[in-house]
Amino acid sequence: MPKKVVISGYYGFDNFGDDAILSVLCEKLKVLNSDITVISANPSKTSVDYGVAAVKNFDIKSVVNTISSSDILVSGGGSLLQDVTSLKSLLYYSFVIACALFFKKDVMIFAQGIGPLKRKISQKIVKYLLSRAKYVSVRDKKSHELLQSWNIKADLVNDPVYNIKIPDVPKNFAVGVQLRAFPSVNDSFLNELADNLIKHFANRKVELFVFQEALDKEICLHFERILKTKNPNIATKIIYYKNRTETFKRIAQLECMIAMRFHAVIAALKAGVKTAGINYDIKVEKLAEEASIPLISLESGKNNYEEIFNLLKSLNSAELRNFALSKHLDWSGFENLFITH
Repeated sequence: MPKKVVISGYYGFDNFGDDAILSVLCEKLKVLNSDITVISANPSKTSVDYGVAAVKNFDIKSVVNTISSSDILVSGGGSLLQDVTSLKSLLYYSFVIACALFFKKDVMIFAQGIGPLKRKISQKIVKYLLSRAKYVSVRDKKSHELLQSWNIKADLVNDPVYNIKIPDVPKNFAVGVQLRAFPSVNDSFLNELADNLIKHFANRKVELFVFQEALDKEICLHFERILKTKNPNIATKIIYYKNRTETFKRIAQLECMIAMRFHAVIAALKAGVKTAGINYDIKVEKLAEEASIPLISLESGKNNYEEIFNLLKSLNSAELRNFALSKHLDWSGFENLFITH
């Protein structure tokens, strides 16, 4: 008999990275013969896109009823249990987990990044909930070390997006840039980046990737205007995320990618695209270090752009692909618990 699984995460917001995670998770759960319901901000779209049932995230009655009639709650992936974005967000995802525990359902924390947790109350809540979860996996060493300090057993796994297969496609030799709104992404930074992009990739088309319209669209349009002001003849195109498969293909066609978002960097590495990260978040910094790719600082005056762009152009595509292959997510802990449920 199929197990009834509820998935809780940042789903239904048309965010490329989280949608990619959900696709990997749903694919695996279907192989494990599960009856899947996703808690989503856009249940009708999620249901169609993934071939699953879905309920509205803030329809609390439906969420509670769905959890109460399930077998397992999967919370993740992504960075759900943190209070930097907002305490409200942490409390919501904590409520969903607490609800599953109340109904004595098995809770699986899936490939999450835990923290930052700036408030003591946040730390207490997360520690309490995770100590009662049936299975915990985290996607980074910092999260793993935090849980170890709390005496909570957790598997350290790689990000689910590493498991997505990207088809081989012909190169269009464009240069990709993926930006998102962030306090230190200011005109000083954008002008420096534009100057060096034009200098090092003269006569190349620049494709600007919008992974989530609410946070990426305006900054990408603004950067496009800066590029056009500096070089009216430069060819540019805004690539809006509408379809996961098409977005992965579009990234795979690039020669180079300069990206802020964690999953933009992973997608490019998987396709063997020469990649530089922008360090808006520690997870991007750590990934750049692991993959031996250049990292651009958001601090004005901190970058040696000549060195960064020369290193970017000298990267070996096969080595980048091999790095991404080495990060394949290990499902064994997840599967073992599921099979013995």
